[in-house]
Amino acid sequence: MGHPKIGLALGSGGARGFAHLGVIMALKDAGIPIHLIAGSSMGALVASFYGAGIDLERLYKLSTAFKRKYFLDFTVPKMGLISGKKVKEFIKVFTHGKNIEELSIPIGIVATDLLTGEKVVFQKGPVAEAVRASISIPGIFVPEKYKGRIFVDGGVTSRVPVSVAKEMGADMVIAVDVSMVKRNAEITSIYDVIMQSIDIMQTEIINSREMTADVMIRPPVENYSSRAFTNIEEIINIGLEETKKHLKEIETVIEQWKG
Repeated sequence: MGHPKIGLALGSGGARGFAHLGVIMALKDAGIPIHLIAGSSMGALVASFYGAGIDLERLYKLSTAFKRKYFLDFTVPKMGLISGKKVKEFIKVFTHGKNIEELSIPIGIVATDLLTGEKVVFQKGPVAEAVRASISIPGIFVPEKYKGRIFVDGGVTSRVPVSVAKEMGADMVIAVDVSMVKRNAEITSIYDVIMQSIDIMQTEIINSREMTADVMIRPPVENYSSRAFTNIEEIINIGLEETKKHLKEIETVIEQWKG
């Protein structure tokens, strides 16, 4: 039978998405192969960096040095608060200007077509464009215009893209959800209003639909703000520790698949 094709489905969740990095580190440490990744929003960003072959140590260092000022270019609000040119440049530099099909494993980057409401999965073409489309949080980032279409955040249509990982050929899917609603969150800016609203809306959707993953990992990061890039090390470690708790379950699913 060989080995099942293991797909990761990395969900949206702003800064909490750094937990995805910890998840990947834990899987790597345990010798669990990752054959493909589907990512929404921050999940797409982490997936593309991993697929571009940046080693995890460097990625860890890069993440902990991540500062909002490097990638938030505020603009006069018309379609969004942040123009997103800086972040696109940032992605381009760190993925070496590659196309998605040139990454080391198949990566599916999920975005939402704002005009048709469709979920769109990028599997080829420039990484920077696709990831920039996937992280276009409505109202925060100016939507990404690409090939005559207007894209917003992948999390709008697919918070944890389990079905995408399956469509890409995964025999088993390990899903990572980092977007739990923070109860009684401190709401002090338009950013908080939008992020909290999206989290709340998606909670209902995910409860009913996305439970089809073989293993669901939920790093307990709900006490971290989705917008504060301050506790990145802690968030990565939470992803790492939470994944360790699931290793037995993952091994069991692999064994069952082998039958």
